[in-house]
Amino acid sequence: MTEKKQTGLIHIYCGNGKGKTTTAMGLCARAAGFGLRVLIYQFMKDNSTCERKVLEQIPGITFENGLSREKFSFQMSPEEKQERKKYYESQFCRITEKARSEKYDLLFLDEIIYTIRAGLFDETLLLSWLREKPEELEVVLTGQDPSPRLVEAADYVSEIRKKKHPFDQGIPARRGIES
Repeated sequence: MTEKKQTGLIHIYCGNGKGKTTTAMGLCARAAGFGLRVLIYQFMKDNSTCERKVLEQIPGITFENGLSREKFSFQMSPEEKQERKKYYESQFCRITEKARSEKYDLLFLDEIIYTIRAGLFDETLLLSWLREKPEELEVVLTGQDPSPRLVEAADYVSEIRKKKHPFDQGIPARRGIES
């Protein structure tokens, strides 16, 4: 019987429901509470997310800064999208190298799947890195609609599905709950 891999698994939290990032952040808090070193980068978000404000205070959790201001992809011109794609791919290379060289235990790439779907990141870059990543590095990815190739590469795929949401009744995102 072959020994099953115990660390270095790949997690995907996906779906159209609320809570993908929140779920992954909970896993990061759990890992840090156990003494693991966690590195987090949030694509498509600025550096002021509410969960970040709390988790930055936990020893063992490191956030890498992104842009101080972000736009939704549908608000970007084609030139801005091309610029953003170069930026995100450069950030990805820098962050994954940091995870490797500084021997982090868990790397969370928040909204990378959304970034791929929006044409702001090359999925083949991510898939290639996942095949070559440090063996013991746990990786968490979030966003809607991962491709079949990403699903195949993952060890965990958890779908969070919306059945009902206040936004459907015209209630905007509430501070501290949805935003």
